[in-house]
Amino acid sequence: MQITAVDTFVLKVDAGESYQQAAAGSSGYTVNPPWRSLYSPYFESLLVRVEATDGTVGWGECLAPVGPEVPAAIVARLLAPTLVGLDATAPRPAWTILRNLMRERGHLVGHQADALAAVDIALWDLAGRLAGRSIADLVGGAFRRTMPTYLSGLPGATDAERATLARQWADRGVGTVKLHLGHGVASDLATVDAIQAAAPQLRIALDAHWVYGMHDALALASGLAERGVWFLEAPLEVEDLAGHAELAARSPLPVAVGEALRNRYEFTQWLDARAMAIAQPDVGRTGITEALAIAEVAAARHVPVAPHHSTGLGIVLAAGLQVAAAVETFAIFEYQAKSTEVGAHILQEPVPMTPSSYTLPDGPGLGIDVDEDAVRRFAAPKGNQQ
Repeated sequence: MQITAVDTFVLKVDAGESYQQAAAGSSGYTVNPPWRSLYSPYFESLLVRVEATDGTVGWGECLAPVGPEVPAAIVARLLAPTLVGLDATAPRPAWTILRNLMRERGHLVGHQADALAAVDIALWDLAGRLAGRSIADLVGGAFRRTMPTYLSGLPGATDAERATLARQWADRGVGTVKLHLGHGVASDLATVDAIQAAAPQLRIALDAHWVYGMHDALALASGLAERGVWFLEAPLEVEDLAGHAELAARSPLPVAVGEALRNRYEFTQWLDARAMAIAQPDVGRTGITEALAIAEVAAARHVPVAPHHSTGLGIVLAAGLQVAAAVETFAIFEYQAKSTEVGAHILQEPVPMTPSSYTLPDGPGLGIDVDEDAVRRFAAPKGNQQ
C-alpha cells in the first residue's frame, strides 16, 4: 500500500474572537504587549491530507498560528514529491526519510519542523486507519483514556474580570487554570491574589511568555511559591538555556518549558542541563514520532510531560491526545477553550471532553472524522497558499 497523493489546506477561520486578544477584525498580524510575538485576528492553521492506493485518507495539522502558507509551501515543494510512493503503513521510516531531506542544511527546526509535524501526524492517522487501530494502540497501547486538563487563560482586561471568569470556570468543574501574564512582578502577583480570592479551590500556574530577566523571574518565582502556585512557564528569553537552568536550580517552584522546541535533540540539551522541571512539547510542532521520543528522553530524567496546546484545531488536538494517552509520564493537558470550540468546526463530531478532562476519541488513527467539506470551505485558494 503506497501513498498516492499529498494535499495542503491553509485555514484562516474568523471566529469572532481572536487568540490572546489579538486585534480581531484587522487584516494583518499584530503584537499585543507585553508579549512580543505576532498574533493573528483569525485562527490560522495548516492541514495536510495524505491518500493511499485504496483511497484511505489520513489527516495532519501543524501549529501555525501565523503564516501557515510557509509550511504549506515546504510540504508541497520539499516533502510531497518524496512522500508519494512511500509505504502508507510505515510512518516512522517515512518520517526519517523526510526529516533527513534538509537536515544537513540546518533545517531541522522552524517552519521545516512545522511542515514535518503536519505530515507526520497525517502519516500516523493513515497507518492507523489502514490497520483499523488507534495511534495509541499502534505505538504500544494507552496508559489512560481520560486526560486531565488545565484551563489555559482567563482573557479579561482587568483582575476583576479575570476573577469573575475564574469563579465561573471553577463552578463548571475546572480545577486548574494557567494565567497568561508577564505584566511585571507586582502586577502578576496581584492577579494571582485576585484569582485566589475569587476561586480559592483553583490550582494556579503562570505563563510569563518569556518576558522576564533573571532577577525578576526569581522574584516572581518566590512570590508564586508563597502563594502555592503550581509552576512557572516560559519565564526567560526563549533561547536562554543556561539562564533557565540557573533559574530552575534556584526557583522554589517547577519551571515549565517546551513549546518552542521541536525535536529530541533540543529537549535533550535542556533536560541534561536541568533547565526544565516540566516538559511541554507541542505535537503540532514536533509531530507524533518525535513527541514520543521526547517523552522517553524526559522520562529518563524524571521529568513529567504536560503537552502544550494553543491555537491548533481539532486534528492537532486529537494528535496530542493520542500522544498523551501513550506517554507513561504524562501529567496534564492544556485546554484552550476557544481553540477547542473553533477546532470542532472541521470535525464531524467534537473531541469528547468535560471542563476538566479530554477523553481519547474512539476509532482508528486519530480517532476523529474530519469534515472535508468544512475544511474546503475554510481553506484559502491554492494560489494564495505559496
